[in-house]
Amino acid sequence: MAAKACSDADFIELFETIGPQQMSSRLGVRTQGIFERRRNLEKKIGRKLVPKSKNQITIPEIEHPDRIQISCLNGVVLVGSDAHIWPGPPTTAMRAFLKFAKELKPRAVVMNGDVVDLPQISRHPRIGWDNYPSVVDELKAAQDALIKLEGAVQRNTKLVWTLGNHDSRFETRLAMVAPEYAKLFGFHLKDHFPKWDPCWAVWVNNDVVIKHRFKGGIHAAHNNAVNSGKSMITGHLHSAKISPWTDYNGTRYGVDTGCLADPDAEAFLDYTEDNPKNWRSGFLVLTFVNGKLLPPELVSVWTKNSVVFRGKIIGV
Repeated sequence: MAAKACSDADFIELFETIGPQQMSSRLGVRTQGIFERRRNLEKKIGRKLVPKSKNQITIPEIEHPDRIQISCLNGVVLVGSDAHIWPGPPTTAMRAFLKFAKELKPRAVVMNGDVVDLPQISRHPRIGWDNYPSVVDELKAAQDALIKLEGAVQRNTKLVWTLGNHDSRFETRLAMVAPEYAKLFGFHLKDHFPKWDPCWAVWVNNDVVIKHRFKGGIHAAHNNAVNSGKSMITGHLHSAKISPWTDYNGTRYGVDTGCLADPDAEAFLDYTEDNPKNWRSGFLVLTFVNGKLLPPELVSVWTKNSVVFRGKIIGV
């Protein structure tokens, strides 16, 4: 959709009456573009532009907004974590994720952190003479994978990327060595993936929280549900498990979505030292009926060319 022309006067009036999110839809401009023009206008007119409505929800003006709210009355939210994409053919889980994104017509697709791996700029020292892909090659591989996802979903599907600890390496490294380049296009991870909205967490219907990580350890999924008071979907640990918790408030779920990466991928070989890994490859399907979450369902890699879902082996 082509962006609509808007004079400075009209922009100021719209921003102060309907706010940036509705402006983004009306003008066909991404929210980040609305905020950028707002900053330029504030310098020009010498005052702050603030939406008048107290109930207007806006995306915080920081590089990674705290929270994105999604409403899903009846439908599916697809969640995949820890792709750790390197150059090369897609993993079984990634091929299945693409297939499910096309067939389930989800309300939203959430890449729940660590889409990229970025070992070249890790804070950890190199291991021997290991040969890692360049940052450029990793970004290109990730772009190719996400462009396929963008083409598989419907036009109104919300695309969200919650920041993972590996993803954060990109901007952390630049902030440490070249802080004067802040705000310059290309120096922020989101600049390279413009159709994916970045955030720390996604809240669905105010009952389900999707974020890369919260509690750690083998019982993280259980502890996430108990300590957050919400159904909480996380990645990070690659373990693929569902832990329900019931109390006076009803039943909620702690879920580790597993990893879209292959647990035996080259990216993991050196630092795991060829030890056994309690990791499983797959992703998560969240289904909502009348706004209520049904029991979460894992899609698990079965063979190199198939996954298991709802008791069936599905070729990919």
